[in-house]
Amino acid sequence: VQLQAFGGGMVQAGGCLRLSCAASERTFRRYVMGWFRQAPGKEREFVAGISKNGGIRDYADSVKGRFTISRDAKNTVYLQMNSLEGEDTAVYYCAADPDADSIGSYSAIYEYWGQGTLVTVSS
Repeated sequence: VQLQAFGGGMVQAGGCLRLSCAASERTFRRYVMGWFRQAPGKEREFVAGISKNGGIRDYADSVKGRFTISRDAKNTVYLQMNSLEGEDTAVYYCAADPDADSIGSYSAIYEYWGQGTLVTVSS
């Protein structure tokens, strides 16, 4: 499956952005989906994940209450990011795990990755 992430950009602190990730296959519904991010000089970290049917969501502590992950019935997963902070500046990646029944926060378990979209938050 191919994933294409888009929606990044530059925003002022306190602003919002919505990222989208479109999958190439309708079997997307069978995948646990996740968003990760990697800031300059840092390791890639888990941001949010959503179960196959969208009923379960998980978030990193740093984004709880500010970010919301969702998915539609077709082939797209979203990350709504509100109250953005400078620390949220990073390249954001969407990822798909075709084998899991639950959301994982380790990047190594995700088999498919999008190309990344840059989010820059200015103070």
